[in-house]
Amino acid sequence: MSSQIKTEELQISMGPQHPSTHGVLRLILTLDGEVVLNCVPDVGYLHRGIEKLAEMRSYVQFIPLTDRTDYLASMMGNAVYVGAVEKLLGTEVSERAQFIRVIMMELQRIASHLVFVGTFALDLGATTPFLYAFREREDILDLFEMVCGARLTYNYFRFGGVSRELPTGFYEKTKAFIKKMRERQPEYDRLFTGNEIFLVRTRGIGRINAEDAINYGMSGPSLRASGVAYDIRRADPYSVYDRLDFDVITHNDCDCYARYLVRCNEIRESLKIVEQALDMMPEGNAKVKTSLVVKPPAGEVYHHIESARGELGAYLISDGSPKPFRLHWRAPSFVNLAALPQMLIRHKVADAVAILGSLDIVLGEVDR
Repeated sequence: MSSQIKTEELQISMGPQHPSTHGVLRLILTLDGEVVLNCVPDVGYLHRGIEKLAEMRSYVQFIPLTDRTDYLASMMGNAVYVGAVEKLLGTEVSERAQFIRVIMMELQRIASHLVFVGTFALDLGATTPFLYAFREREDILDLFEMVCGARLTYNYFRFGGVSRELPTGFYEKTKAFIKKMRERQPEYDRLFTGNEIFLVRTRGIGRINAEDAINYGMSGPSLRASGVAYDIRRADPYSVYDRLDFDVITHNDCDCYARYLVRCNEIRESLKIVEQALDMMPEGNAKVKTSLVVKPPAGEVYHHIESARGELGAYLISDGSPKPFRLHWRAPSFVNLAALPQMLIRHKVADAVAILGSLDIVLGEVDR
């Protein structure tokens, strides 16, 4: 007689609770013991319908709603929407405003990646890296508060420029942050990057090769960790990125650890970009006073940028009225999440936490 133990498949819900599943995400897991046989992400618990709300508001009134999609990178939401409207209007943006926007977007990328580092550590049971990451993030939020008075949802970009000029002391404080951040990153490496427990939990876990990542439409650090050097700042340059020196960070291991390393190294590249932009900042006027009634000519446009999570795009259709006729938001978190089931299969339930965390999704833009 066979002494093999037979088990039955079990279906469980992981989530939806916040912040354990990085927002109100439900994963329907089919298990054989601790091994994941299938996964179905169940989204929609946070749905706010911003694409439909755009049709009911003027072009200017919709800017604050872009902050509420990826709320850990609100400047990026501002940037892609304002850029799309500027394409429709044929608006020229002053050189100074372009440099200011780049500084804000790269500081925002650093702040977002710091949240990733901290929460990824927390997912795997480490508290101290979370405290370190949020300590540095506070310095960036202080800079944002200096610029626009807000610390989470900024409403700073405007068609043709920004809402306010850089305040007195911003240059010095930003330079001081760059120096401090460069000094602090080796602490992260000593504490977390080379940690034996962290390496066991992430190396070889949640692998997805370049071909599959491309076929799923993945983008951002999650794609570049599979060895694909696709970065919109280089592939389709916008603003003044073509005038700045930085590297596109890639890794070939395709696993959770690779996705972590890519984001850590992108922080270093963003610091380089911010430093260059500060040094190259031209004189001029960046502040614009936007009319409350903006009527782009009839037409359609797609504008995309490299957000902290990947390709963030806005597809706009204008019928010549003061309100968008249609808006579609291309959210990288939503697209990247589609690859999660393939990455989870045959891993343990405990690995599901690491794999989900390594994608760095934000449910605000998944559900939109």
